[in-house]
Amino acid sequence: MLFSSKGKHRRPSKAARAIAVVGVTGAAAVAAPLMAAGSASAATASEWDAVAQCESGGNWSINTGNGYYGGLQFSASTWAAYGGTAYASTADQASKAQQIEIAEKVLASQGKGAWPNCGTGLSSAAYSGSSSQSTESTTRSSEQQSASRSADRPAAKKSAKTVTTPTGKKVKKGDGEYKVAKGDTLSSIAEEKNVKGGWEKLFQLNKDIVEDANLIYPGQQLHLK
Repeated sequence: MLFSSKGKHRRPSKAARAIAVVGVTGAAAVAAPLMAAGSASAATASEWDAVAQCESGGNWSINTGNGYYGGLQFSASTWAAYGGTAYASTADQASKAQQIEIAEKVLASQGKGAWPNCGTGLSSAAYSGSSSQSTESTTRSSEQQSASRSADRPAAKKSAKTVTTPTGKKVKKGDGEYKVAKGDTLSSIAEEKNVKGGWEKLFQLNKDIVEDANLIYPGQQLHLK
């Protein structure tokens, strides 16, 4: 929890302070994307006034020394994580409008549960528990994996197609325009198809699938040029 969940002047319990530390870590993780997006919540000025009335008695400049500041009771670390230090070092030194601006970013990130007792009237859906950073990381990872598969696809296609020899050995099939038939040799194919350079040229054209010029197999597909 990022804000005091107790009464407006009560010192937070140890449990509340521990939760605040955890909440700040999440806040720092998503602060930059949210600030860049500039998304505003659906909460109205009157709704923020109601939260401030509940949290601090409506005193936007309050500092009771309990570790929470301003009308909406920001912790110093949360205020900094969401960009509040651009206006003042702590929320109680910022204007009401500036406090609301930072609060809207928190609301967009964590939902009205950031003010567990006082934020129930805010016009915002409950926080889902996922952060912008985790969503972005998942998307980026998927894109990287897709790009990697795309880069590997040509090589995989070249080696995936095979034919089986009479001895059971698998050899590359190739993707040429001439399909080897039983009884064919490189010489006979070169002569029949008028390959310039004869069988030597045919061998050179198909060295990726023909390891031995004397051994070609039915089903292999040879390039003729």
